[in-house]
Amino acid sequence: MAGFIGKEKHAVDEKGRLMIPARFRRKFPETSGSLASKKEPASLYVMKSPDSSLELYLPDVWEEMARTISALSDFHPDERLLKTLMYESLEMVELDRQGRIPLSREFLDHAGITRDVVIIGADTKMIVWEPGRLSEVLEGSSGRFAALAGRYF
Repeated sequence: MAGFIGKEKHAVDEKGRLMIPARFRRKFPETSGSLASKKEPASLYVMKSPDSSLELYLPDVWEEMARTISALSDFHPDERLLKTLMYESLEMVELDRQGRIPLSREFLDHAGITRDVVIIGADTKMIVWEPGRLSEVLEGSSGRFAALAGRYF
């Protein structure tokens, strides 16, 4: 697995492109595509998260998730709905030679991103936040860390 750790501040350019931080790109596996010499994958999966952030996944991580999703039944209403919601919220994007990915207007609007972003490395994924929304989430969650950690660890 990738092992993305840390936080970076970046900006989306006027064309909606987001630079993936170099320290995160160094965690990408080599590919056989044209970017192989830079050890960058040809693509990432971008998903709109219910918390109004964007999640970025390497193809191998997403493929593992997709196997789980594919095992859900198309004949069970909740499972079919989950499949629909997951895939409706997903795009595959190509990295350019500078390590940027294009983000669609739909995805930028979902996350409230106009320019500045915070990219958080969260082990197997990167989470992209509009700084104000991230601050609201963190402020609204202050004091909950110990309780959450105690519940899960």
